[in-house]
Order: sequence, then structure tokens, then C-alpha cells
Amino acid sequence: MNAEQHLTLEEISFHIILHAGNARSSAMEALQAAKKKQFETAEEKMAEAEKEVHQAHHYQTQLLQKEASGDAQNPTILLIHAQDHLMNAMTVKELAQEIIEIHQNK
Repeated sequence: MNAEQHLTLEEISFHIILHAGNARSSAMEALQAAKKKQFETAEEKMAEAEKEVHQAHHYQTQLLQKEASGDAQNPTILLIHAQDHLMNAMTVKELAQEIIEIHQNK
């Protein structure tokens, strides 16, 4: 077992919040770049956003695997907050991609 598998629910929640926040920020930076017609920068920022969402999802999957193996934990407000951040980041990322494509087609 690696050290990640021994993280507490609180630690996992903070990792989700961190990576989801980074993803949202990168997606918003991509939008700003697209508005300035800096599409290469926008693409780079969207790639960063995807990487960060993937990382957040990795930590979420740890919780799902623990639960599936019988190690279910009671959700905390912090975990709910983390999940909210992740869902928000995913939505912003998807919308940013659509808006960037609209800017490119102008």
C-alpha cells in the first residue's frame, strides 16, 4: 500500500478541493485568453484544467474504492464541500471549452 491509500477523509477532501480549485482557475484563465484571441494559451490552460480535474477525480475514486471494499465513512460537511468544488470545476471546464470554441469560430 502506498501513502495515498492511508489518507484520512479530511486529507482526501482537501486534495479534492485543491485540485478542483486549480482546475476551475485554469479554465477561467483559458476563457480570458480566448477572449483575447490567444487560443494557444487557452488550449494550454484547458489542458491544465483537465489534468487537475483528473487529479481531483483520482482522490474521489479512492473514497469510492474504500466504500466498495467495506470501509464506508460517514460524509462530512468538508467532503460535501469538496464534492461541490469538483462538480463546479467540471461544469466550468465543460462550459469554458464550449465558449472557447465559439470565440474560435468568430
